[in-house]
Amino acid sequence: MPKKILLLCGDFAEDYETMVPFQTLLAVGHQVDAVCPDKKAGEQVATAVHDFEGHQTYSEKPGHNFTLNADFDAVQAEDYDALVIPGGRAPEYLRLDERVIDLVRAFDAAKKPIAAICHGAQILAAAGIVKGRTISCYPACAPEVKAAGGEYADIAIDTAVTDGHLVTAPAWPAHPAWLARFLTLLGTRIHHEDSVGKAA
Repeated sequence: MPKKILLLCGDFAEDYETMVPFQTLLAVGHQVDAVCPDKKAGEQVATAVHDFEGHQTYSEKPGHNFTLNADFDAVQAEDYDALVIPGGRAPEYLRLDERVIDLVRAFDAAKKPIAAICHGAQILAAAGIVKGRTISCYPACAPEVKAAGGEYADIAIDTAVTDGHLVTAPAWPAHPAWLARFLTLLGTRIHHEDSVGKAA
């Protein structure tokens, strides 16, 4: 059964971590509402591409402009089945918005699936929902996870971890693992058909 999913966006969210989950979840039949505080459907957020090119940290380049399809002010956690929090620089300022924090806490209290990647853990930590939980994130955010009482999962960049209704991962190379785990929490089943249209 299709789910209604909220994608929490902000300016300079990571491009892949915004676009790929949005398009993937739509492709498998879910409804995805992409919102940003103080912006409305039809407005855009700028994204940034974080890449791993051998430096001591990621590089950052301009990404696409991503068009929102819902109004943040109309969002109620009870209207959604799950939450996705992309990484990038957006979580740094989104976590300062009490409306965002209250929203994340509501999803957590209802034990609805929450997927956060990379710097998305900054919002989870600010919402106070990581205590006693195993959380992955970009390594530079590990101190925030630990300070909030979470156990930082030091895993490979292309893997993910599930703890209850939370799915987290270090960065966009983990999309196959991160999205697969999230789809499992959602109860999504994908059926393949062979060349004559029969389920394989």
